[in-house]
Amino acid sequence: MITHTTHPSGTPNTPQQTPQQAADPAVARGVLADAVEATATTPAYIVFALPGTSYALHLRTPTPTADLRPALGKRAVGTIRCRARRADVVSTGGRYVEPVIGRPRRVQGTILEIRPTQNAIVVSAGGAASVDGQPLPIVCELTAPNQRAESLAVGQLVSMDVHEGATFTFVR
Repeated sequence: MITHTTHPSGTPNTPQQTPQQAADPAVARGVLADAVEATATTPAYIVFALPGTSYALHLRTPTPTADLRPALGKRAVGTIRCRARRADVVSTGGRYVEPVIGRPRRVQGTILEIRPTQNAIVVSAGGAASVDGQPLPIVCELTAPNQRAESLAVGQLVSMDVHEGATFTFVR
């Protein structure tokens, strides 16, 4: 959440980040568009939407879908995680998640943070999509046998295919 502070003279200052935003670049903000129950062939998932875009990502969550019904249409704040087959450094292209509607299959974006202990990178993958001025961050665990997160650098543009089962964990 962005807070606005006021100078003692009564004039508003510029927006300030909350400590949680400053501490964790992996926190994603959007809207809980739907919570879909499991079927015989498909696990339960939520639809995480980014206002002002066509993004409607299907993400699994440990929270029971019945518990999420009252929150439909409201702000969703949490962490998106996926398992990447391999992250390749690329020199062209933008930041995106494919497909725009459905489960993430391909992620491309700039590296915001390296997490060596998890062999993961945090990628800004939303392109121009943002909520509260924040990018769409995704924590990508690298699963290629010989690839280490520390071999990459913050700011690099990377592209990767991701395994089925991307998740969303609510932080509040």
